[in-house]
Amino acid sequence: MRSTHLSMTAALLSALACLTACCATVRGEDGPVSANSSSIDLSGTAHITRVVPVPMTVSPEAQAMLARSMSDGPASGTLAEARASIWNGQLRAGAQLMHTYPVTLVDSTIAGVPVRIVRPLTTPAGNQRFVLINLHGGGFKVDSGSMTESIPIAALTKVKVVSVLYRLSPEFPFPAAVQDAVKVYSELLKEYSPNHICIFGTSAGAILTGEVAAQLIASGLPLPCALGIFSGTGDWSKPGDSQHIFGLYGLSGHLDAPDQAPDLSYTGSIDPKNPVLSPIFSDLAKMPPTLFMTSTRDFLLSNTVTLHRAFLRSGVDARLVVFEGLPHTFWGNPDLPESHEAYKIMASFFDERLRSAGRGLCDKQQQMQDEWNSSGGPKRAPCAAIRYAHED
Repeated sequence: MRSTHLSMTAALLSALACLTACCATVRGEDGPVSANSSSIDLSGTAHITRVVPVPMTVSPEAQAMLARSMSDGPASGTLAEARASIWNGQLRAGAQLMHTYPVTLVDSTIAGVPVRIVRPLTTPAGNQRFVLINLHGGGFKVDSGSMTESIPIAALTKVKVVSVLYRLSPEFPFPAAVQDAVKVYSELLKEYSPNHICIFGTSAGAILTGEVAAQLIASGLPLPCALGIFSGTGDWSKPGDSQHIFGLYGLSGHLDAPDQAPDLSYTGSIDPKNPVLSPIFSDLAKMPPTLFMTSTRDFLLSNTVTLHRAFLRSGVDARLVVFEGLPHTFWGNPDLPESHEAYKIMASFFDERLRSAGRGLCDKQQQMQDEWNSSGGPKRAPCAAIRYAHED
């Protein structure tokens, strides 16, 4: 049970009404021990208590995860300790995933940026012209996904994944991570057609995916054929409703009430409405087809669906998948059947987009190149006329 303070919207009222209808009062031998309640103060802020059972609509493994008791206390320890602990978790989860999704891992550098290259054991000849770029999660402060996000996708798509080990905050705030990702992408453009590249990420990496695409648009560079924004945000200027309800583990664990100010450890002194930092303020009409993914106990649920709607309003082919009852980036847990379902959805989307682009569907990139050429910038050949390594 969690007492939550938040600004109400019609959508949240509807969601809470559903919770009220579904959640019975818990009773002990001596009468009620907890109950549903709500009141709205003069400012419109809701003061609520909800009794939320473990959903029966998720897998038994997910039910067991959601039923675990967690401390409401804030996290302790140093950033160095967190980085070490989370990386050890990556190693364990990565080893577990490789039993189901066998791949090879090689640490390297591209354009001076450290990367982790994840290759399927066998790559069909037609797939050698494709590459996926992963921007890992971890709150911009740790690496919580360069293995768990890349291993299953490389194995399922049978396409090489380059996971960018971008510089982390607070040592390197925005735009360092964007710069690193753009450097890697620009270098890969020497070898691959932009129509044969997808960029994807989870959490901080999902945010970074949108930021990198916004930077490519601002720079007049050709866009990749698709994006994967898996639980992120495109607006640092204000929090979403779900950030007032859920913490990192959904309804379990510690909840920090979101401030109206952005996280300065990453954003620094940049205007939160900067169109690269917050792509929702950028020219979204030029974004490539994008898959969004979130879940109903994700603290970035509101942020993800808000950005998805902004893409739709701009005429972008934007798809949204919302999983039931699960917390933020649940797909990082390889024990859940829902995680493997999520991997397949992601991989299927990338496979579809790469093969569509491989048949010459590069209208958006061609339009951008035509606009750039007509503006007096350095001439670029039409995308259909450019030849890249792996296309022979």
